[in-house]
Amino acid sequence: MPKKAKELTALAVAKLKDEGRHAVGGVDGLYLRVIGNSRAWVLCSALGTRINRSGKEVVRRLNMGLGPYPEISLSEARDKARELRKQIREGIDPLQRKREAKIQAVRKIARTKTFAQCAQNFLEDKKAEWKNEKHAKQWESTLKTYAFPIIGEMPVAAVDVEAVLRVLRQEIRDGDTVSPLWNARNETASRLRGRIESILDWAKVSKLREGENPAVWQGNLKHALPAPAKIQKVEHHPALPFKEIGVFMVELRKREGLSARALEFAILTAARSGEVRGATWSEIDLDARTWTVPTERMKAAKAHTVPLSDSAYQLLKRLPRIVGNDLLFPSPRGKEMSDQVFNKLFERMERTNITAHGFRSTFKDWARSCKGSEYADEISELALAHVNSDQTRAAYARDQLLSQRALLMQDWADYCNAIYQNVLTIGKIST
Repeated sequence: MPKKAKELTALAVAKLKDEGRHAVGGVDGLYLRVIGNSRAWVLCSALGTRINRSGKEVVRRLNMGLGPYPEISLSEARDKARELRKQIREGIDPLQRKREAKIQAVRKIARTKTFAQCAQNFLEDKKAEWKNEKHAKQWESTLKTYAFPIIGEMPVAAVDVEAVLRVLRQEIRDGDTVSPLWNARNETASRLRGRIESILDWAKVSKLREGENPAVWQGNLKHALPAPAKIQKVEHHPALPFKEIGVFMVELRKREGLSARALEFAILTAARSGEVRGATWSEIDLDARTWTVPTERMKAAKAHTVPLSDSAYQLLKRLPRIVGNDLLFPSPRGKEMSDQVFNKLFERMERTNITAHGFRSTFKDWARSCKGSEYADEISELALAHVNSDQTRAAYARDQLLSQRALLMQDWADYCNAIYQNVLTIGKIST
């Protein structure tokens, strides 16, 4: 039978200074561990047996800290040790119970995190993969405007279908009309629903909530809300009829300033406003006559190479180069032009019925109406950086059909120039 340790008094324990473990008696396996100036209580005990890697049965041992000395007195340490040994006799692993209690405590605290706090954490985690800061701001703006006032302060674990529906059905006033957000501004509401779904998925992965995602559309909200396709109003960007493009180009080329040249370049390349405003000289290869927009600036998150027609090439050759500024069309302050720059140009031209984006539709209408027999539809789709079919994706991944698109863009430039050239000819005759 193992020899029991002598039961030390509180005074005797206070005199223990040598490094090592000192049995204090009173409870089997209770020690005072001394390391330097640190002293703490430890309970050492057997927890049954286990099979090791060699297949042998060995004793499982518990070495569990009970707290520092003298903060925990001798009598308190003995009380704790007795309770733990009782648990061991009942088949409970005290160390495992302690770990589980700690995990539960952490989870309890974590589950008090609000939806707004989780949204901020989600944005921090995901913003690196988004194309630009504007995208993150759009997320924040939508959530702050519509979601946070209703569910922002709710514990994320408590957000349910009813809460999500309160957000999507909140009343929006438009003049004298009051309608649910989902009906009145469905495109915005649909994006909001998707953003809430993403944040709740993040919270589940982060162990902050459990169960199904209440913002999921399929098999869930689709049974409570009208389908977006049934209530969304499709608003097309006002576009100039393609037969009027030549006259417009004459008018545009009379305008001085970089905003007019940027719009002209956008029309000739059928590019988006943001792609043109952010274009840099490092993206231009004048020798190859191409403009390659990098992945991070493309809507489809794929690099896009644009063949430059003679007109686009000559426009670039005439552009002033600013030392230390890589932008093709910098603002007066040397920054990227505002997204309102073309609208202001249209106002000066008294052309408020069109938009810069609408010229992409003008190009597409021209390509479809005038070039249908010469160019497959996928050529103009690729020119617009639309990747919407397996066949197109395969071609896009292979070579972007650059040679065919180069011919298409030259024909487009020639069409844009046709009336302009005729006007010059008439002018020469009249003089």
